[in-house]
Amino acid sequence: MLRVNVVTIFPEFFSGPLGISIPARAAAAGGVEYRVVDLREFTHDRHRSVDDYPYGGGPGMVMTPGPFFEAVEHLGATAPIVLMSARGRRFSQRDAVRFAAGSELTLLCGHYKDVDQRVADHLATEELSLGDFVLTGGEPAALAILDATVRLLPGAMSDLESAYTDSFWQRGGVSAPSYTRPPDYRGYLVPEVLLSGNHARIAAWRAQEGVRLTRARDAREHASAEAGDAPEAAAAPPSAPQPPGGDPVRDGNAN
Repeated sequence: MLRVNVVTIFPEFFSGPLGISIPARAAAAGGVEYRVVDLREFTHDRHRSVDDYPYGGGPGMVMTPGPFFEAVEHLGATAPIVLMSARGRRFSQRDAVRFAAGSELTLLCGHYKDVDQRVADHLATEELSLGDFVLTGGEPAALAILDATVRLLPGAMSDLESAYTDSFWQRGGVSAPSYTRPPDYRGYLVPEVLLSGNHARIAAWRAQEGVRLTRARDAREHASAEAGDAPEAAAAPPSAPQPPGGDPVRDGNAN
């Protein structure tokens, strides 16, 4: 069984998604156990504060290290302990396969401007991101990683073999396109080879289409990287309004 620990200041974020579809089916089949803990339970002041002003000044608030360390110690968690972070390496299908093959996975969800770097350096065993963008907090990223992982567990999917033909399963490429009935919809036709009944031809077509689409996708990403972001994206963002009382604006920097 895989035990998944999630440390967050919004445990209610996970209650709905973990109770439906494949995450719920994986738990019902005995393949996974979820433990979602409220980070605020590991604070020691009457306000249950998990953040403070950053050393060196600057906008936003930073999550303090103490509650994260105490939460992980309370769980008795072992590696991998993953901090959701925009600085992290991009999560991949290979990571999902690795996590699904393990016995425990702990996901740390940041919020506000940032998380104290000592959490990344001395508590987390790795940092992961969904991509080059910033979320309000680490919860959506943690849920995506959790979902990609538990769907690979026995009992999660009615046909686990279907996962073996997913995009990125082999050699990092995307899968061939899929079609179903009717064969002719508004004049849009299903490729003839898929209707032929010739399994060797179908397998060859799918392999060729996977290669073609992977190359096309890589070319688009390369062209986008060469061109850079749109010019207006490089401009400084508009000043955010200051809340009453002059408190610093709290923004998210975890994905």
